[in-house]
Parts: sequence; C-alpha cells; structure tokens
Amino acid sequence: MKAFLTQLLVHLDASPQAQPRLEAACRIGQAHGAAVTALYAVTPSLVDLPFLPTIGPDMAAALRDIDDERRARARATFERLMTATASKATWAEVQDDPIIAAFARQALYTDLLVLGQYDPSSTASDGVPSDFVETVMAASGKPALILPYIGVARGIGETIVIAWKPTREAASAVSAAMPLLQQARRVHILSWAGVEEDVIGGDGLDLNGYLKLSGVDATWHRQGEEPESLGELLLSRAFDLGADLLVMGCYGHSRAREWVLGGTSRTVLQSMTLPVLMVH
Repeated sequence: MKAFLTQLLVHLDASPQAQPRLEAACRIGQAHGAAVTALYAVTPSLVDLPFLPTIGPDMAAALRDIDDERRARARATFERLMTATASKATWAEVQDDPIIAAFARQALYTDLLVLGQYDPSSTASDGVPSDFVETVMAASGKPALILPYIGVARGIGETIVIAWKPTREAASAVSAAMPLLQQARRVHILSWAGVEEDVIGGDGLDLNGYLKLSGVDATWHRQGEEPESLGELLLSRAFDLGADLLVMGCYGHSRAREWVLGGTSRTVLQSMTLPVLMVH
C-alpha cells in the first residue's frame, strides 16, 4: 500500500543553511505531491539580550531594525527560490515567543518537519536556540528530517539506512519514513544483538514482514553486541553503505524543565554528516 506525505513544514531563519532546507523540502514535496509551508521562526533580538535594567527607545528601535532586516533577508531567499525553481510553497511567520512552542504547535498539522542541525559556530544573534531541533521533536511528537549544517548532496533517500531496535521511537521513525522508503533504490537495516525480542508462537510480526507488505525490500546487517559509542558507529556504517538518509528513533527524557537527549541521539545530532529522519 502506497504511503503519502500531504504537508511538510520547513524551518526558515536568516542563516545560509535555510536555503538548502527549503530546497530539500520543495523537492520532497514535489516528489510526493505534498504541500510545503516555510515557517520563519527566530527569537527576537530583545529577548536574546542579557538582562538590562532599562532599554531606551533608541536601543529598542535598533533591535527591531535588526529583526526586520533578518526577516527581509529570509523572505528574499524564499521569494528568489520560488521564482528560480518554480517551486510551490507558502510563507508563514512565528510572531510569538518562545518560538519553539509556537513552531511545535504548527508542527501538529504536518506529516514531516524539515529542520537544520545546530551549527556550533552560530551566535545568539542568529536567533535560533541550540536545542531547537530536539525540543520541537519532543514537544510535537512529529517526525523531523534534519539536514547537517555542512550541506547535503542534492538527492535524499536514494540509499536509506534504518537503525533498528524494537522500540516505539524506532518503529515510529520507520512508519514516518515509509513514503521515502518506498521510493528508495536501496534500503539497509542495521541492528545489534543484546536487545530482548519477544518469543511469539505461530505467525508473529516483525520488521521485515512489515516492510515487505509495504513494497520495501531491505538488506539486513546484523551486528554484534551494541557498543557504547553507537552514535559514532551508526554514522560510520551509514557512510560505508553510501547512505544519503539515516532513519532512527530519537531518545531522551525531560529533567527539570530541560529536554535531555540520550547518548546515541545526541552524538548523531552533533556529528551528523548526512540527513537524519528522527521521531521521538
């Protein structure tokens, strides 16, 4: 049975990485007949300032000018790409703060988010919190296609690697990626021993059967015991297999109003060299 994407939501800001995100979202939208919305979400400059007892009208006006210039730059990139590629997408802006909560609420009405990996060389003046990606995923529960800040090849989803373990997060990631898996040329599954599997009599269910029912033929790569540095090994094996997309669950928990990533998820998000489709 064919799976479909109907609505994509791509995060825009004023950084150079916003254009590749928008281009990727438009290509996927066109390939799947899905609508694409580009949502500009940047923390206002005034909010990013350290606490000051008073801010005069001149300073406030200067900060608004900075915000207006950033928004205009992002809008110009959007309009230029729409004209040059004949892509179809709609523009929207987050006008509330905190921006993560507003973005996550908009994410509820989408099939797939297109986000960007946090660039450690960015500054607070860029207006995108360092935990934007993981917090949006945790708050919305929606799948996110995350693009590395170093850039990506034009194609996404020709060769897909699934990082599999029998968990809710991994299963949700596979389901969310099904429209892409069905169009992939090659699908590889990486799994490690040491994960407890249920013993089921008769015709039990498994990932291989689920994929085959959806028309996806995959090659399994069953590894040894799961190592401590699984995130690094995942990225290395994906590179060895020539993958242009990694599909995996995103693991973490809340602690004292803070979203804390699991070790593997954190490593992948920090060191990714290819697009990653994640679901929390």
